[in-house]
Amino acid sequence: MSEMMIVWLVILIVAIGIEVGTLGLTSIWFAGGALTAVIAAAFSLPIWLQVMLFLTVSLLLMVFTRPIAVKYFNKDRVRTNVESMIGRQAIVISEIDNLQGIGQVTVGGQEWSARSEDDGQRMSVGTVVTVAAVSGVKLIVREDPQMRKLADKPNTGADQTTN
Repeated sequence: MSEMMIVWLVILIVAIGIEVGTLGLTSIWFAGGALTAVIAAAFSLPIWLQVMLFLTVSLLLMVFTRPIAVKYFNKDRVRTNVESMIGRQAIVISEIDNLQGIGQVTVGGQEWSARSEDDGQRMSVGTVVTVAAVSGVKLIVREDPQMRKLADKPNTGADQTTN
């Protein structure tokens, strides 16, 4: 076995070891490159070509397979803490007025300071909103369009009582 083949095998084992230890898709790409270089060394190709194959294959694997791998590895990822607030519905419990810098909402039983996404929009108590973003310790909210449609529907009279 040639010296370069041993070097590439060591790099391959180290890259796999780091990947197993971190499980963060950090070095698996280099393991693929090292495997290619091991094969090149087995065929006694020049060292410069082995290095080029290592670098090229590692880079290609990283560029083309990383986005796919990240997508599948992160599909079951549960958002936690503040990032889990985005997209949730909230109820305004204290009028939101960005100009005065006031407003509070409740989300899942927790009270949060809130500001509207649109600076000119005031939101009254009881308005159902959706969390659009988080800025520091404040939720940035917008009026929930589905709830607005329900509130805008005219009363059909079916629930009115006659005297």
